[in-house]
Amino acid sequence: MNEIKQFYTQNFDPIKRKKRNIKFLVFHYTGMKTEKSALERLTDNNSKVSCHYFIKKNGSIINMVPDLYISWHAGISNWKKLKELNKFSIGIEIHNPGHQFGYKGFNKKQVNSVKYLSLKLAKKYNLKNKHYLGHSDIAPDRKKDPGEKFPWEFLSKYQIGLWHCLDKKLLKKYRLKKINNSDKILFLRNLSKIGYIIKKNKVSSISCVIKAFQRRFRPKLINGKSDLECLEITKNLVKSGFN
Repeated sequence: MNEIKQFYTQNFDPIKRKKRNIKFLVFHYTGMKTEKSALERLTDNNSKVSCHYFIKKNGSIINMVPDLYISWHAGISNWKKLKELNKFSIGIEIHNPGHQFGYKGFNKKQVNSVKYLSLKLAKKYNLKNKHYLGHSDIAPDRKKDPGEKFPWEFLSKYQIGLWHCLDKKLLKKYRLKKINNSDKILFLRNLSKIGYIIKKNKVSSISCVIKAFQRRFRPKLINGKSDLECLEITKNLVKSGFN
């Protein structure tokens, strides 16, 4: 099932990039009802969207754009000091109807394919565990994918994405515990160190960024509000090298 098939789209930039420019893998869900409709959109010249790899429901992997060409998967995006993440990333779409059409957990075959493909690309492009991102990480004000059901914690065991190493029972006690203003500032500063971009003086932006963080690192509760649990997770991530 780990064989990678080619089914190319014309939706990509025609100029090749350098191998060293590939710095991230970005995970997406398709957010469409069927695989057929998702593949049609990714190959429609008018849609202006594409990805490098597509993982089907049965786990099969399709290569839609060669790695060294820029596919159109990230859109308006930011991470750390970088803008327009299309230039610096490989986009992986995983079939899932998404929040709009009855969001589901990713099945075992899909997860195994994500693991296989990620490790293969990591070896090829020298990617580290902090180089794996979700679409919502880089575009929190407009995207939710791959969503809170994406298995970040499981994948982190294979160095695919960082995860905190805090006791779950202790963290649960911290959930919804209020923090003071100085800790709120520290929390936002930690989010910035991790890579999230917060637009100054925009409360809505802060809420979206916190939700994106929670979808990934605290999926049990996504409310867009900082608390002691969220603060402790950011401290641990920064200490672990997610900075």
